Amino acid sequence: MTRDNGEILRVGQLKQQRNFVPLPYRCVSFQPYDGEMSASAITGYLSEREVYRRTDIVILHNSGQEYAVAAVQRASSDALFSRVEKVEILALPGECLFIEDKATDPANRSALARLALRHGVGPDRTAIVMGAFDHVNLIHRPDPLALRVVEVVPPEPPKLYRMVEQVLSYADLPPIVPELVPIDLRELAGTVRPEAYLVPCRSGGLQELSAPVFFLDERPKRRENWTLLGCERSLQFHRHYYGDEPPRVEMCPRRLFEPDGKATILKCCLLEYGIEPDGNSMIVPWGADLRMIEKALYQLSKDITYV
Repeated sequence: MTRDNGEILRVGQLKQQRNFVPLPYRCVSFQPYDGEMSASAITGYLSEREVYRRTDIVILHNSGQEYAVAAVQRASSDALFSRVEKVEILALPGECLFIEDKATDPANRSALARLALRHGVGPDRTAIVMGAFDHVNLIHRPDPLALRVVEVVPPEPPKLYRMVEQVLSYADLPPIVPELVPIDLRELAGTVRPEAYLVPCRSGGLQELSAPVFFLDERPKRRENWTLLGCERSLQFHRHYYGDEPPRVEMCPRRLFEPDGKATILKCCLLEYGIEPDGNSMIVPWGADLRMIEKALYQLSKDITYV
């Protein structure tokens, strides 16, 4: 069967497919059913029925709050309804969980995956979700990419993490669940006891530390006996402004974070344009826009199996 986007769902090959989310979800039919909740009974029931020409997935539910999920292959026809030619049972009661969550977008793979994991539905089960507008969809065998977002705080939540969440709210990506790995600038500042601190800018939320705070982007007229809480780019600015190098506490996520092969996204000021792969990490500029973030997430998740 072919969906609106031209993608072919192969009935008979979906049961073991991880991260399967029917999209657009109008292809999902949510129907009451009073028969036996067994594979043979459901197959027989659906094989004797006709379905709407856009229906690919049927979710059956009964008065006992049991649920089952089946994929159906329709007979080729231009008619409004077609008979069912083939049935594949994806999940029976005990293999699926029905979840109501009005805040979840049923068209968003990452949102469905995050909700499923929150309710303990892993890669051996199916989450059926009644989400926003009471619309129903599912994620079968959720196994999303766990993505670490390494970013300095404050501010909290940090900008890169918020941008990743924003991209995941609209982009056509595999299921991704971000996890913030914060680098606390206040803790870094606490490793030294200078007469004064010099920090990159006011937007970092570091106005109050254990010593007077100055802001590099304001180019203070007087060179104080400060310690720079900053990265290599900040040090370059300091050399240009004052002709020397002060004591410095490194704050660059790329320098402080030890990669271990897990999917990671982080920022670096030395990268000014585009994005850069580094093993299983993606580096984005400090001023990255949403398009850059989306491209980075696509690169990190392109090998994830999903439908």
